[in-house]
Amino acid sequence: MIARSPRNRPGAGGIGEGVKNSPHPLSTARPVLRGFLLLVTACAVACGGERGGGGEAHAAAPGPREGAPTAKPGGDGKKGDKPDEGPREVAVLAGGCFWGMEDILRKIPGVVSTEVGYTGGTTAHPTYDTVHHGTTGHAESVRVVFDPTKLSYADLLEKWFFRMHDPTTPNRQGNDIGSQYRSAIFTTTEAQAKTARAVKEKVDASGVWKRPIVTEIVPAGVFTLAEDYHQDYLVRNPGGYTCHYMREF
Repeated sequence: MIARSPRNRPGAGGIGEGVKNSPHPLSTARPVLRGFLLLVTACAVACGGERGGGGEAHAAAPGPREGAPTAKPGGDGKKGDKPDEGPREVAVLAGGCFWGMEDILRKIPGVVSTEVGYTGGTTAHPTYDTVHHGTTGHAESVRVVFDPTKLSYADLLEKWFFRMHDPTTPNRQGNDIGSQYRSAIFTTTEAQAKTARAVKEKVDASGVWKRPIVTEIVPAGVFTLAEDYHQDYLVRNPGGYTCHYMREF
């Protein structure tokens, strides 16, 4: 609802009401003169209401419509990246609880925005209440929008993804157990799939992880955005739960 300014509300008073309801000093003058003065006064009310005072005009200005989408901050909030500037690529990654993953991913130079959600399962319209039982096939995931001129997909995987979680534990990350916590890369293009397989093989062969990497690499399907209270969870709740950290290899 847009507020109506006092000058537009019936019975709000003001200069116009005073002129209308009070005897004019020149009420005995000729009708032409009275009409002229009333016209000048009415114009002063209309024009003065737009310029003066400050408070009234701002109060009447419409704000965001109820339920309008809110832009999420990009990167770590310090880079000044804007969603509509420069080339963009999307990565969808899973590796345990999405709270901790998102908190690391959003700070990577070249990352524009992050959002957490559910993907990789068979049920439609997944929610946290259904996914956390581990029966839907969906994984807690992070959808990452990044600038490929600043961060390559290969570096995102090798230097960040395969270091922020343990990719050798099937359906588990730390204390979180279940298929919803599996390690997975959901590729959005065939080029991403090729890169993901090559990086996985490279990291596996390097021996930095003492057990075989079990990360699944599959085409991305529908990504369902998680509930709002999960978004940027560790930003809203500093010191909250996470089992993710960057390994020093």
